[in-house]
Amino acid sequence: MRMGHHHMFRNDEAAVADKHLDRSVLRRAWGFASTYRWMIVGFLSVVIVMSLLALVPPILFGKILDDGIAKSDRGLVTTLSILVVAAAVLDASLSLVERYLSSRVGEGLIHDLRVELYDHVQRMPLAFFTHTQTGTLISRLNNDVIGAQRAVTGTLGQVVSNVVVATSTIITMLIIDWRLTGLVLLLLPLFIIPAKRVGRVQQRLTRMQMDENAAMNNVMTERFGVSGAQLVKLFGRPDEEAAAFEIRAATVRDLGIRSAIYARTFLLALGIVSAIGTAVVYWVGGLMAISGSIQTGTLVTFALLVSRIYQPLTALTSARVDVMTALVSFERVFDVLDTPRAIADRPGAIDLIDPVGSVRFDAVDFTYPPADESALMLGHPEGGAGEMAPVLHQVSLAVEPGSMLALVGPSGAGKSTVVSLVARLYDATQGTVTVDGDDVRDLTQDTLRQAIGFVSQDPHLFHDTVAANLRYGRPEATEADLIAACEAARVHHVIAALPNGYDTIVGERGYRLSGGEKQRLAIARTLLKNPAIVVLDEATSHLDAENEHLVQEALDVALDGRTSIVIAHRLSTIRTADEIVVLDEGRVVQRGTHTELLDAGGLYAELHATLAGSVTS
Repeated sequence: MRMGHHHMFRNDEAAVADKHLDRSVLRRAWGFASTYRWMIVGFLSVVIVMSLLALVPPILFGKILDDGIAKSDRGLVTTLSILVVAAAVLDASLSLVERYLSSRVGEGLIHDLRVELYDHVQRMPLAFFTHTQTGTLISRLNNDVIGAQRAVTGTLGQVVSNVVVATSTIITMLIIDWRLTGLVLLLLPLFIIPAKRVGRVQQRLTRMQMDENAAMNNVMTERFGVSGAQLVKLFGRPDEEAAAFEIRAATVRDLGIRSAIYARTFLLALGIVSAIGTAVVYWVGGLMAISGSIQTGTLVTFALLVSRIYQPLTALTSARVDVMTALVSFERVFDVLDTPRAIADRPGAIDLIDPVGSVRFDAVDFTYPPADESALMLGHPEGGAGEMAPVLHQVSLAVEPGSMLALVGPSGAGKSTVVSLVARLYDATQGTVTVDGDDVRDLTQDTLRQAIGFVSQDPHLFHDTVAANLRYGRPEATEADLIAACEAARVHHVIAALPNGYDTIVGERGYRLSGGEKQRLAIARTLLKNPAIVVLDEATSHLDAENEHLVQEALDVALDGRTSIVIAHRLSTIRTADEIVVLDEGRVVQRGTHTELLDAGGLYAELHATLAGSVTS
């Protein structure tokens, strides 16, 4: 998993200083940020004013010494002291404004990016989710979105602030005394050279931390789901899981320690060089003051300015690296947004209005798309561009409105693939699939899927109330509608007995309910949706006799008057089907009614004989 993760996250741990500035990324980033352009202008304006305002106290302190104390002017000392306080109050007020604007821009940008990402991802075809780790997507929606926001309100603000601080401070120092300014600037290489190296190492460590944290998130996402947790327990591997997680957590810990040490090294170096610079200024400036070349207040002002010159100048030497690092988060967000939707509505796609439920396959071939064409792989070496084996070969079949078609065959024969093509979870590689005479690729996906109801062998329920799960396909359904659907699905009495009735939380994936109860709840949800076509994917294969009887009663109601396509494991459930299609290795090998197929012999008769012990004659 770790190898896959690192490739998936684009292993660019090398210093980004060698990267070229991608103007297209900048333009797209500005496209998101431009909604807040006037707030950004206000934010940067406040940053500039605050940077300039920081020059006021050192200058005023020098004036207090030279023009106030030296001349015994109490009024001037009082006035200048009041101005120092006023500058501090103004700076505090501007700081609040700056924080308000940066948070408005930052949180707004986070909101916009997350909504855009969520909308794009949840519209991706099913193949995308079969090849992309959930933890990867969650990391993109959380960590990378926040990183992109920091690029705007953090890095941009810092660069502008550093430019203004460095420029204004150097100009002020030159005006005060060019000789001392030259001396201060001569000390810069002592700090800039090692600081640049520390900055590059820090950037690399930050990238490694992002990768390792994302990998750890993937592990937690998989193991903390009910299915993952159950698998760990059933295989008796909690100790091994804890040990493996400890290794990952230790890696994150060690990277955090190294990052903290390098960050502190940077701060210590800054402090030492600042102290050296200040000492040199006091030493040389003190000698100049003794000789009468400068005034004492001027020397104090200069010493205060020295303490604020090294950090912005050093930061500006690595500004390009900072900008490139910040843009990495935007790139990672755009990686998701640029993942193409293999299945999308064609221009001019029409709505499926008042569907009657006619379904037809004409010479359909299908091959599952490879991972590198359907998921967020980003250079993943596994499951690449190699040819995938065809799943369906020249499949032709027809289902008339209101009739039942059963699909039968050994595991892997292509039964589930057929029903997936009806709902356009995948597109046929060759041939056509039509609903009510229209190619499903010419229909809007929303209206097509509104016409189809699915009941699978393991129906998914959200960690929400029973009512919310039922209303998922029909949000406007009333309580009376819910009760009527559940009574028809033979599950109302079960729900009524729950602690809070229809307001009971079902638990993750509906684990508070038994398999048969979940099936009947899924059937009730389908009845509320009122589709023209119902697809049953081995809906009774895992149930005991009692639950199967209840579910079958519910299905009789659900299928009444509707077109149905049934994938059957227990052949006893499809004896009344209008037509049974037998698939083997993706090909239609037999078709007919139950009686006709038994009389004809072949694969259907063999399957029937094999399962005879588990079905009722």
